[in-house]
Amino acid sequence: MNNLQAEAIELLKRLIAEPSFSKEEGRTAELLVAYLGSKGVTASRLQNNVWAVNKYFDPAKPTLLLNSHHDTVKPNKAYTLDPFAPIERDGKLFGLGSNDAGGCLVSLIATFLYFNEHPGLAYNLVLAASAEEEISGHNGIELLLPLLPRIEWAIVGEPTKLDLAVAEKGLLVLDCVSHGKAGHAAREEGDNAIYKALKDIEWFRSYRAPKVSDLLGPVKMSVTVIDTDNKAHNVVPSQCHFVVDVRVNECYTFEELLEIIRSSVSSEVTPRSLRMRSSGIALDHVIVQSGLRLGRTCYGSPTTSDKALMPFPALKTGPGDSARSHTADEYIYIAEIGEGINGYIELLKPVIL
Repeated sequence: MNNLQAEAIELLKRLIAEPSFSKEEGRTAELLVAYLGSKGVTASRLQNNVWAVNKYFDPAKPTLLLNSHHDTVKPNKAYTLDPFAPIERDGKLFGLGSNDAGGCLVSLIATFLYFNEHPGLAYNLVLAASAEEEISGHNGIELLLPLLPRIEWAIVGEPTKLDLAVAEKGLLVLDCVSHGKAGHAAREEGDNAIYKALKDIEWFRSYRAPKVSDLLGPVKMSVTVIDTDNKAHNVVPSQCHFVVDVRVNECYTFEELLEIIRSSVSSEVTPRSLRMRSSGIALDHVIVQSGLRLGRTCYGSPTTSDKALMPFPALKTGPGDSARSHTADEYIYIAEIGEGINGYIELLKPVIL
């Protein structure tokens, strides 16, 4: 176990040192293929997705997926450290992607290697390090899944403090456009599209969808971007565009919520995608029950992951803390890597051995 932990930490340092923004994960994909090869594992690659099956793969057995992602967001301007320098300090490993989701990924890789040499597993294992998770891209896990063996269920590695995210909210991103009429700002001309947008923005801010989930809580809507085409200060804008980030619980379909929104605002409302729907895994599922026996806590996650794109049961769990994701000077505790490896192994042992 100590060797697995030490090697996982070194692998995470190497991943941090290679920029791997969404759609630009080529170098980390190469690194992962080479690392698995050095462990005697033949890895395949589809664009920037990397995957492998266990040594004693048996088509007659059901298959479970161990998945996390190796892409990262771009570092925000508040960074005080080099985001690509894996720095150890005060028991922490700093670096972009260390917490989201490098710690989970290297822990799952170590777990896969731990079980890889076992000939009598009850399940086959597929390890998948996916791309484009941070942007919900079409060339990530969604592209890879048709190439994989039929998956019975999955573990998705995301920072949950090793608790069990048995459900997660869906993500609906809305592009909204209000329409007015251009005019000179110095005169009483035009119809200001910004003022029209403000009324709709206030509705998004104050509306409370009545159906609240026991696990996922209420629907949450946040206006995150606002802009116009204007380049000049003295023109009344004829259009105002704003973006709404909507986190949807399982009580609503996307279509139902869109109908409520469109009937309540005057702006044109266009969803970017209807793919990232809310998802869940039954509390009596074998892997959830294994986690409960280990003293883990079940909860509903407000954040969306590749779990939303999986047409089979999936449990989101892993080392690290989601509150650190996308923050300046991102870090994971060194000890959390060992805890993650041990946590995944102990979670799976009673199920697959």
